[in-house]
Amino acid sequence: MPSRTDALDEPFDLVATLRPLARGTGDPTLRLAPGRAWRTYRTTAGPATVAIAQEGDRLSAEAWGPGADVALDELPRVLGLDTGPWDVADHHRLVSDLARRHRGVRLTRTEAVLDSLVPAILEQKVTGQEARRAWRGLVARYGEPAPGPATFRLRLPPAPERLAALPYYAFHPHGVERRRADLIRLVAARAAWFETIATLPLPDAYVRLTAVPGIGPWTAAEVAVRALGDPDAVSVGDFHLKNLVAYALAGEQRADDTRMLELLEPWRGERAKVVRLLELSGIAAPKYGPRLVPRRIEAM
Repeated sequence: MPSRTDALDEPFDLVATLRPLARGTGDPTLRLAPGRAWRTYRTTAGPATVAIAQEGDRLSAEAWGPGADVALDELPRVLGLDTGPWDVADHHRLVSDLARRHRGVRLTRTEAVLDSLVPAILEQKVTGQEARRAWRGLVARYGEPAPGPATFRLRLPPAPERLAALPYYAFHPHGVERRRADLIRLVAARAAWFETIATLPLPDAYVRLTAVPGIGPWTAAEVAVRALGDPDAVSVGDFHLKNLVAYALAGEQRADDTRMLELLEPWRGERAKVVRLLELSGIAAPKYGPRLVPRRIEAM
């Protein structure tokens, strides 16, 4: 069981940094607790589970599985420790205050493209509740028990070859219609091609992602901010984000994507950091009208 311990020279918030990787509180591939995190994924050397603990200015980690050594080597990059604390431009008092308050937060750079892409596809044009249920169902049915102590009760994400081999109707019991199912099967069948996106410059990475029908700017940004560590990623087309940005920065209760981008323009180059800070603020735009009701596709 390999392990490593690192001294933290700057403020760091383990849980807030990793939270965007969790697909809901019941994500079977990632568990978070105060000062602790357990993550499982498929490295280039094979599956691995990493247990991470933060105690003051020390970060310790243990890993299990064929990919344990690789997972530990990748840890500083995954946690964004190689980028240092955020230095967000002082264009708005709220953002500056949030940057000081959350100085320990980083953007992840997992370089595990499919681990971000498949859940992002599941989140296309559905409620978060539907997407999280679909992810949990697919992991439970087609993933495998993760390496490490059984008490972790973690499961690996489904292997790409397993997803690619499924017929589209196998996704139906998990609430996934044929369009999203076929797109997941397509990207899983071309897993190696997609994983090499992590080695490309960011502009080329976006071009490759959005060249695939069904992967638009929203999905590409959701992948880039998690897997590629893009500090400027903005999820254009998000149902809630445009209203959050407008309400937090301008007191406007509703906005469109054009207005959102206009408000974020002073931070071009670091807009993903600003969005993350606003998400951490707890601010929410007022809600009006009927709520979007989750569908039960498998019952149709």
